[in-house]
Amino acid sequence: MLRLLQRFLQRLFLPAERAANAVFGERLNPLYHLGALSYWLFWVVVATGLYLYAFFDTSVTEAYASVERLTHDQKWAGGIMRSLHRYASDGMVLTMALHLLRHFAFDRHRGFRWFSWVSGVVVLWLVYASGINGYMLPWDQLAQFTVTATAEWFDALPVFNGLLMRNFLTDESVNDRFFSLLSFLHIGLPLGVLALLWIHTHRVPQAKTTPPRPLMAALGAALVILSVVKPALSQAPANLAMTATAIEFDWFYLPTYALLYEWSPAALWALTGGLTLLAALAPWLPPKFGRRARRNFHVLANPDNRIVAMKEDETLLDGCLREGLPMPFDCRNGGCGVCKCTVEHGEVALGPYQESALTAGERRAGRVLACVAKPLSDVEITYEPAGDAARPVQVHEARVAAMDRLAPDVMRVRLALPGGERLAFYAGQYINILLDDGQKRAFSFATPPHEEGPIELHIRLVPGGRFTTHVFEAMKVGDRVRFEGPVGSFFLREEGEKPVIFVAGATGFAPVKSMLEHAFHAGIARKMVLYWGTRTAADMYLRELPERWAREHANFTFVPVLSDPRPEDAWEGRTGLVHEAILADYPDLAGHRIYACGSVAMVQAAQPAFTRQGLSPDDCFSDAFSLAPRIHAEDADLVRLGGRP
Repeated sequence: MLRLLQRFLQRLFLPAERAANAVFGERLNPLYHLGALSYWLFWVVVATGLYLYAFFDTSVTEAYASVERLTHDQKWAGGIMRSLHRYASDGMVLTMALHLLRHFAFDRHRGFRWFSWVSGVVVLWLVYASGINGYMLPWDQLAQFTVTATAEWFDALPVFNGLLMRNFLTDESVNDRFFSLLSFLHIGLPLGVLALLWIHTHRVPQAKTTPPRPLMAALGAALVILSVVKPALSQAPANLAMTATAIEFDWFYLPTYALLYEWSPAALWALTGGLTLLAALAPWLPPKFGRRARRNFHVLANPDNRIVAMKEDETLLDGCLREGLPMPFDCRNGGCGVCKCTVEHGEVALGPYQESALTAGERRAGRVLACVAKPLSDVEITYEPAGDAARPVQVHEARVAAMDRLAPDVMRVRLALPGGERLAFYAGQYINILLDDGQKRAFSFATPPHEEGPIELHIRLVPGGRFTTHVFEAMKVGDRVRFEGPVGSFFLREEGEKPVIFVAGATGFAPVKSMLEHAFHAGIARKMVLYWGTRTAADMYLRELPERWAREHANFTFVPVLSDPRPEDAWEGRTGLVHEAILADYPDLAGHRIYACGSVAMVQAAQPAFTRQGLSPDDCFSDAFSLAPRIHAEDADLVRLGGRP
C-alpha cells in the first residue's frame, strides 16, 4: 500500500518538477527549495507577528477592537502586516507539507534521516497548532468557533473530562487571563518551532535554510499582492450567547474541525493520532526501493582519495558533504545535474531523477547524480570538486626512525612524523613515497591504525628498482622521506559476521598484518584464517608473528604455504600456489569474505578462481580491484558500465 502511494506521489511530483524546471529553470525551481522556503516564510511570520503584537490588546473586551483598528486604521501598514502574517502562515504549512510528502515519495526519510523526518512531523504539528491558536486571537465568530470546537475536542481526553467547555458557556466566563494565555501560546509555540527547525536541519550536511534570492523576492511580492487584493479581515465579533452558524470557514487550517460535527471527538482523536503515529513510524515501514542497503558501506572519493563510511540509506552527496569533501551540488533533488559523478567500481541505486539531469548515455557510462544515488556496496567514485576546492592528497614529511632486515630482500622501515604526529588511516591502506622527479612508489601500512609511534613499511628489494635499491644501499636512519596518503580502497570492513580469509603473497603480508592486528584490537570475533605464500621458508620473514596470533586467538588460524621450498627448509607443510591451497580447503566459498594482497599475477589468478568456487564478487577485496560498476535504477534493473540494461 505504501509503495503504491509512493509511486503515485512520484508520478505527481516528477512531472510537476519538470514543468517548473521549464518555467523557473533548475536552479530556481521552488519544488527543489521547499525546506528553505519554509524557513523564509517562518521569518516573515515572525517579523509580521512582532509588529501585530505591538498593537494587539490582550483583553477580552479590546482584542476584537484592537485587531479592527490594525486592519482598517492602518490599512497600508497594520492591514498589510496582518494579511502577510496570515498568508505566510498558510504558505509555511503548504511548503512544509509538500516538503514532507516529497521526501516520503522519494524514500528520503529512512536511515540516518529518520531523526529529521520525525522532528519534521512534530514541527508541522506545532506550526499547525500555532496557526489554529492564531485564529483565536481576533475574537470574532471564527475565533469563537475555533475556541469552542477545540475545547469540545480536548474535553474528550480523560485529563479534562469536560472541564474546558465550562469556560465558554457565556461571555462572562471568558476573562483577560484567557487572552493572555492565548498570546503566550502564540509566542511560545513559534519558539518551539524555531528550536525544532534547528534540530531538524542539524543532521543534514550543509542543509540550505535560505532559498535563492530571486525566489524570496518573487514569493514576497506575491504575498504582498495577495495581501492587497484579498486582505485578511475579521468576521462579526464573538458572542458566546449565540452559536456561530454563519462563518467564513477556513478549509486550509481547520478541515478536521468540520469532522467534529460528523464524528465523535474520540473518533477524531483516533484519526489524527493514528495518522501522526503512521507518519512518525514511516522510516521503519516497508517497502524500500531496490534492494535493502547494508549498513556501513564505504565510498572511495576521487580526486580526494578519501574513504567515506556511509550510513544506511545515505546518498553519496550527503556522505561526502558530511566528511567535508567539496562535492558540488545545488537542488539536491535530482533535477539540476550539478552533483553528477562517475561510479568507477561498485553498485549504487540511482534513485528518482529528471531525465534532463542524467541522460541514458551518461547512465551507461557510469554517471550518476550523487544527490539521489545510494550505495548498495562499497563504491569508488570520481567527481569534479566545486570551484577551486579540489584538495590533493595530504603530503607529509617524515624521518626514518629505524631500519632492520627481516629477510635478505625485505627491509622493515619505520617512519616518524614530526612531533610524534599520528596518521589516521584504515587498516590495509597504503602511502605513496614521493621521489625527487615526481614519481611515486606505493607501500602498505604494516602497523595498525591504533598503534602509537612510527609507521611501519615492509619494503622488498626489486632487482634494478630505483627506490628499493636506494633503501637497501643508501638509506639511513635520520633521512627525510616525503609521502602522500593515506590512499587506497583495500581496507578491512568491520561489519558483518562472515568468516574472513586473508591471502598474502610475500610482502603482501604487510597490509594483512595491519588488518589482523586491528581486528584483534577491535575484538572482532568471527573466524579468520591467514594463508601466507612465499617461495622459501626464509622469504616468510615474520612467520613467528602469525604463529603467535594463532596461539593467542581462538578465532584465528595460520596456514603457511611454500611454492618452492629448499631442501634445507625441511618443509613438511603446504606447498604449491597459495590460492590453490585455499581452493583445496574450501570447495564452496559462498558465505566467506576474502582479502588478497600480493603480486598482480597472484591476485589476477586468484580472484576468478575464487568466484568460480562460489565467492560473491562483493566479498572479494584486493589491491588490484577490477570489478565493473553496477548501477540500479529505481525499478531495480541492472546496468553495467558500457553494457545494456
